[in-house]
Order: sequence, then C-alpha cells, then structure tokens
Amino acid sequence: MRLHRLALTAFGPFAGTELIDFDRLSAAGLFLLRGATGAGKSSVLDAVCYALYGELPGTRRSNGVRSDHAEPGVRTEVVLELTLGGRRLEVTRSPEQWRPKKRGTGLTPEKAQTLLREWAADAGQGGPGWVPVSRSHQEAGEELTRLLGMNREQFCQVVLLPQGDFARFLRADSKQRAELLGRLFDTGRFDQLERWTAELRKQHESRVQSGRQRVHALLARAEEAAGPLAAGAAEHRPDEDAPVSGALAWAALLRVDAAERADSAALRLAAAESARAAARARLEEQAALAERQSRHQRARQERLRLADLAARSAPERARLDAAMAAEGPAPLRRLHRAALAALAAAGSREAARRAALAARAAAARWTSPLDGPGELRAAEGVLRAETGRLEAAAAAEERHGALLADRTRLRRKREEAELLAEDSRRWLEDFDERLKQLQQDRENAREARTELARLTDRQLELQGQLAAAERYLRLRDDRTAAQDAVRARTDAAQHARQRTLDLQERRLTGMAAELAAALTPGAPCRVCGSPGHPAPAEPSADQVTAEDERRARAAQHAAEAELADATKQLSALEAEAAAAGAAAGGRGTAELTTALRELTARQKSLQHAAERWLPLGQQLERLERDGGAHREQLRQAAEQSARLSGQLNALDAELTDLARRLAAARGDAPSVAARAAAVTALSTATTAVLDAARATATARTRLDESTTALLRAARDAGFADLAALDAAALPPYELDALRRRFKQLDADLELADAQLADPALRAAAELPPAAAEPARAAAARADEHLADAHSGHDRARRRVADLARIGRDLAALAAELAPVLDAHARISRLAALLAGAPAENALRMRLESYVLAARLEQVAAAATRRLLKMSGGRYTLVHSDGLVSGTKRSGLSLHVVDAWTGRERDTATLSGGESFFASLALALGLADVVTDEAGGMPLDTLFIDEGFGTLDENALEEVMDVLDSLRERDRAVGIVSHVPDLRTRVPAQLLVRKHRTGSTVHHTTREDT
Repeated sequence: MRLHRLALTAFGPFAGTELIDFDRLSAAGLFLLRGATGAGKSSVLDAVCYALYGELPGTRRSNGVRSDHAEPGVRTEVVLELTLGGRRLEVTRSPEQWRPKKRGTGLTPEKAQTLLREWAADAGQGGPGWVPVSRSHQEAGEELTRLLGMNREQFCQVVLLPQGDFARFLRADSKQRAELLGRLFDTGRFDQLERWTAELRKQHESRVQSGRQRVHALLARAEEAAGPLAAGAAEHRPDEDAPVSGALAWAALLRVDAAERADSAALRLAAAESARAAARARLEEQAALAERQSRHQRARQERLRLADLAARSAPERARLDAAMAAEGPAPLRRLHRAALAALAAAGSREAARRAALAARAAAARWTSPLDGPGELRAAEGVLRAETGRLEAAAAAEERHGALLADRTRLRRKREEAELLAEDSRRWLEDFDERLKQLQQDRENAREARTELARLTDRQLELQGQLAAAERYLRLRDDRTAAQDAVRARTDAAQHARQRTLDLQERRLTGMAAELAAALTPGAPCRVCGSPGHPAPAEPSADQVTAEDERRARAAQHAAEAELADATKQLSALEAEAAAAGAAAGGRGTAELTTALRELTARQKSLQHAAERWLPLGQQLERLERDGGAHREQLRQAAEQSARLSGQLNALDAELTDLARRLAAARGDAPSVAARAAAVTALSTATTAVLDAARATATARTRLDESTTALLRAARDAGFADLAALDAAALPPYELDALRRRFKQLDADLELADAQLADPALRAAAELPPAAAEPARAAAARADEHLADAHSGHDRARRRVADLARIGRDLAALAAELAPVLDAHARISRLAALLAGAPAENALRMRLESYVLAARLEQVAAAATRRLLKMSGGRYTLVHSDGLVSGTKRSGLSLHVVDAWTGRERDTATLSGGESFFASLALALGLADVVTDEAGGMPLDTLFIDEGFGTLDENALEEVMDVLDSLRERDRAVGIVSHVPDLRTRVPAQLLVRKHRTGSTVHHTTREDT
C-alpha cells in the first residue's frame, strides 16, 4: 500500500480544502509531520483511516468528523488516492451532515456518500482516466478491506504506529495484552471454541444431572411403592453420588421382599374366600325359609280381606251390569245428541244472518223484500252486478287521492326551492366586500411571519454571540492564571535542567575516583588493563554518584513534563479565548444584551399578527368555498321552481276531470269506496242467509232419522223407552273405573287362593321360625375378613408390579446414561484443558492465549532484530510462557534480556528512552507479523506518532538508522512529532499551522525551517 494524494475539506480542524502530496513527501523516503499541539497532525492520519474504512481510529471515534470552523455551505469531504495490490484507486467519502436549504431558511440533512474509482489506461473515451467502481458504502468498504487484507483495528496498529499504545503494551499484564493481540490477529474463533466446549460441558452436565435426578426420582418412587418394606432396606439405600449400579441393586432387594409378601397375602386370601362362601350359603338358606314363611302368612290374611270386600260390593256390581247392557245402543245415542246440537246451531246461525241482512239493507237504502228464498236469490243477482260497476269507479277514486297528495308535495317542494333561492341572494349581497377584507388581512399576517422568521434567526445569532462573549470573559481570567503557571514552571524546569548539567559535569570530573572504587586487587583495570593499582584516585567529599545523576534527571523530566502540560493548557485556553472573541463578533456583553432585548420586544409585537396567518387562510378558503356553493344553490333553486310549476298545472287539469266522474258514481254516499263497501256487504249478507236456511233444513231431517233408530235399539236391549236407557247409562270414566275395580278384585282372590295352595309355602309354615339375623351377622364378619384379605393381596400385587416396572425403568435409564456419563467425562477434561484449568493444564494457559502466545513469540522475534540495532546490541525481547504468580494466566509475558548484565528482567524496568526503543521495535515487529498474517500485502507507507522526545542524541541516531533501514526497502516513513531536533534531520516536512479560522497544511523543507 502506497499513499499518493490526500484532499481534506471541512474535516476536523481544517475549515477549507487542504491538499497533501504524499508522493512529494515520500520522495526522500522519510518525512516529518510537525506543528503545534492541537494543530491537527493526528487529524491527517484520521483522514487516511476515515477514507479507507469510513470510521475514525478507535480512540477518536466519538469525535465528530465535520470541522467546527467550516462554513455551513461547505460540504465535509475526504479524497484519498493510493495504490493497493497494483491498482491505482481513488476513494471519496463524505459523512451525513446538515446544509442550508436551497429554498427558504433553515437546515436540511444530506446523506453520506462514498465513491470508489480506479485509474484505467483506457477509460472508454480514447485515453486513460478514472473509472467508477462503486458508490455503495458497503461494496466500497468490502473491496478496500479485501485489498488491504486487514481490518480497521489492524490498520491503525500497523500503518499508524501509536507509540503510546505500545509503551502501555510493554507494561501491560496478560489480560490487557490478550485484548490487543486478539483484536489484531482475530483469534475470536478460538475464544468461541472455548465457549463452545464450556457450553457443551454445561449441556452434558445438565444431561447428567437430569439423569441423576431421574434415577433418584425412580428411587423415591420405588421407596414409596415398597411402603413398610423400604424401612427394612433403608441401610442399603444408595446416596445421591452413588453409581447407578447401587440404585439397581437396592431396587432388586425391594422386589425380592415384595414378592415374598405377595405370596403370603395370596394364602390368606384363599382362606378368607372359603370361610365367606360357607357363611353365605347358611345365610341364603335361612333367608329363603324366612321369606316362604312370611309369604304364607301374608296370603292367608289377604284372602280374608278380599272375601269381606266382595260381599260389601254387591250393589255396585249390579249397577255395572246395567251400564254394560246400555253400552249396545251407545253409538246411536251419540248420533242423536249430535243431530240435536246441529239443528240448534243451524237455527241460531240463520237468525243471526237475517238480522245482519236487515241492518245491511237499511244502511244501503234497499227497498226490495228479502224474506223468501226467491226474493233473496233475485236480490243477490242485482247486487253482484252493482258491485262490478263500483269496483271500476273505486280505482278512479284512488287515482284522484294520489294526485291530490302529489299536488301537495310539489307545492311544498316549490316553496322550499324559493326559500333556498332567497337565502342564497341575501348571503351573496356583501360577499365581495368580505372577500377583499380577508385577503388584505392575510397579506398583512404573511408579512408579519416573514419579519418574525428573520428576527428569530437574528435572535439565535445574537444569543450565540452573547454566550461567546460571556465565555471570552471567563477564559480571559483563566488565561492569565495559566500564563502565571507557565512562567513558574519555566523557571522550575530551567533550574532542574541546570542542576542536571552541574551534576553531570561534577560526575565527569570525579569519574576517576568512581572507577577506582570498583577496582579489585589482582583484577585488571577496566581503563588501562593493568592488574596493579599503585595510586587509585580518592573520592572527594562531595562526590557525585550515578544515583544522584539519575535522581536529578528524573526531577528534570518531571519539571519539563509539568511545563509541557502547563504550556499545552495555556495554548488551549488562548485558542479557545480567540475562538470565543471571534464568535462574539468583537461586541461586548452589555451591547449584545441590549440588542437582544430590543429584538425580543419587536418579536412580541409581531407574534399576534403572525399567528393569524394560518387561521385567516382557512377563513379565506372557507369563504370562497361557501360563495361558490351559494351561487350553485341559487341556480339550482330557480331551475327547480320553474319545473315544479309546470308539473302542478298538469295535475290540476287531471284532477278536475276525475272529480266529475266520481260524483256521478258515488251518488249520495260520501265516497265511491263507501258506496262499494255498502253494496258488497249487502250482497255478502244475502248469500249468507241463503246458505243458513239450507243448512237448517238439512239438520232437521237428520234429527228425525236418528230418533227413530235409537228407540228401536233401546227396546232391543231391554229398556222400555229412551228415558230408561238414559238412566242406566254411565259416563265412560265411571264405567271404566267400575270395570277395573271388579276385575282387580277377582284377580286378587284367584292369586290368594293359589298362594295358599302352594306346597312349598305350606311346608315352610309347618317348620319352626327361621334364624336369619345370626346368619346375616356371621356373613358380614366373613365379608369383612375377605375384604381385608383382598386389600392386602391387591397391595402386595401392585407393589410387586410397581417395583418391577420401576426396575425396568431403572435398567433402561442406566443403559441410556452410560454413554452420557462417558461423554461427560471426556468433554469435561477437554473443556478444562482449553480453559486452562490447573488440574488439566499445568501452565494455566487458555487455548486463545496459547495461539496469541505463538503470535507474541513471532512479534518478539521480529522486534528484536530492530531493538538490537537501536540499543547498540544491548537489549533483546523474549517471550515467556512460564507460570505467573497468583491466579493469573500464563503465556503472554514479555521480558527484556540485557546483554550488559546477562540477566532477564521485566519490560517495566526500562527507562523512558529504552521504553521508546522497545515500543518502536515492538510496533514495527507487529506490523511485519500482521502484514504476513494478512497475506503479505506490502506496506509502502508507515506513520510513527510521537515518542521521540524521550531520546537523547545517541539514542535518536540509533532510531534514525533503523528508520533509514525501512526506507531502504522502498518504504516511506512519516514521523508525527514536534521534537525540534527532527527538523534538522528530516528534509521533507509537512507543517500544520493552527489559526482561529481553522488549521492549514504547508509542504516545507529543512532549508525552509
């Protein structure tokens, strides 16, 4: 990967468009990004990351992309041109942001945009040019990630080398190192494998626990089923942790005891059944004898009672015989009574209909006679003819009534139309004046709304300026205090630096005495090599030691760090105060407060008028709509009134003709319908009288015939006349009651005689009384004994069956659990091994830690090659998988081997400059390993962010040599730093300057500085 060109617009601290030519900077192989603190050096690297991945680096992801200094109309955009995998690409990214509306006031959102283009030799227009590849965020991101071979986290660690992160990485514990390495090398799959095995172990454990619970549930059921037998075998009952075989043995023991108890219960049951059969036989014998003796006694008493009842019922039996003789002529008697009733009914109907005919004739003013049958038939013919004529006139009368109703309805509708027309005329009289007034009022409200919107924008602007002015006053006081702190810390830092220089000079002066103190008799001198030491130098009273010099240097570094913090705080306050003053527009708080108060008063005066704009618009629309409706109503009402007048004239002519014809038809009746009803009623009454007269004559003839037949049948049955026959006859219900009574009496007498003659009953009566109650008591006792025996036998049999079923369930469950227990043992050991449990893993190293340890060993080896050169062959980084103290995991320890002492020590013991050596070497080594992991993608452009301020002159030379070796492999290395010494060492430079209106970039050279 090689960067060529970067264009930033409204990004981070850059308000406008800034162009960075990486080809020009990379020509010398090494270039410097410098500038004041907060100017935006790291923002250049953020822009590279944002262009490639659409996101800022992890530590700055919460910061916004858009510049606070940019104008509202300037769109934030990053354009990066680079070479990836031999392809020249250009990626353009713009985040989602707000821009001013093209019409009206306010802001509108604009969506994020991404464009990926590729340089092609033939762009389709006869020459080279850029060809679009994708405009999709997702597609462009996937293509760039595929070509880079690394994700955003890896890129930020490999290409943008953050020294502070690796200094912390040197001193981190195993857990913190694992987090960083896990993100870079994507070892999450191994962690997922650990979690999967742990989850699988839990599942097996759950299945085992479930199986054990089922075993103990079956044991509890067996204990419950065994009942009192379980108490005898309680000492052999297995506990919860016992193997399944113990449960099977205990269940078998219970089954054997239950089988023995069942055999004993069967023997007791057989004996109880024999005793109960004998008691039942004795009871049945005595009960049968008692029943026969009782039946004989009851039969004798019943025979005496029935004989007495027969003697007292003789008169009633004679009455029954006479009534049965009268039953022969009974059908003729019923016919005679029916004929009498029919004649009476026919006479009543004829009289009623003649009275009704007389009333109808009087109502219809009928003068002809209506007494004899001939007269009635003649009147019937005349009336039928008159009825037909009046039916035709009735239809004309109905038509006349319907036309009268239509005329009334049409007159009412014409009046309603005239009222609507008059209402619309009155409403439209002042319509034009009302319309003009509403239009003028709405125009005034619109002007007030426009002015109010302008004043609202101005109010927001003044409020922002007032807040900025107030912030400027606060920051000015803070800046004065910060300036005092900077001056004090400057004096302290200069004093500490002078103290260090003095001690260094004094130590060099007394270095001979310091070397002499290390001499040993007979050992060669480290300076001259002589084993003899005739006159070693003596230390002075104020001899300076290396420890004195180290303490002075530490105090100097602390003072310089405090000075740097104070200077950084002062710069931030000055920049913030300048920004606040510019935002206030150079105006004071009093002036801005007065202007804001006046503007608020003007807003209140316009508010009421502006609020009327929407209601007035609704009123105007409603008035125009109502005006159109009233005009249309007036036109329709006029048309309807004219149409209804024509219809009423035609109705009046037809009604006059119908009235003339109806007057002739109804005569002196109130209406044709009344005349027709009277004639129809008279005709119907005449016909009814004729029918009634014929029915009366027929009923009289039938009565005479039934009387003759009934008298003949009565004499044949032995009755002198019809009166004797009527006296002997009984009602059916009474006759049936007498028949049933004497039939039952005869049957009871016959049954009593038969029972008294039964040989079995007579023999039983001659024997002594039966002893049924003692036999019943003995049978009850035998039943109780049998029930107890049955209950005991059933319990024993159920116990045997339940225990056998539970035994089969236990055997099946044991066969089912055998492979589960075996799998649980194996997966538990595997999960413990992968999780680093001490019982299975001596180093307590998790699987992911094991993989990361291998990667860390590769990183340490790659970093050592550069660390040896930077430290002059003194230091070597080694990976250690030895056990650590406590419960911490092992496998991710880093140690440094000091060649001067030959000892291995922790990386936390390195000094500031030595830590920079190690962290830079570690960062470069990690870049190599991650690059190889990603498929060997060459990284032609690298950035190193800060850390050079901790190096002395010699160490800086060593580091620059290492960076030169990177340049030798056609790599471009960018150093992000504000260390003054680097300005004279690195020729190509990118200067980032900060201003009140935003930062700018400038390409400079060593001569320019």
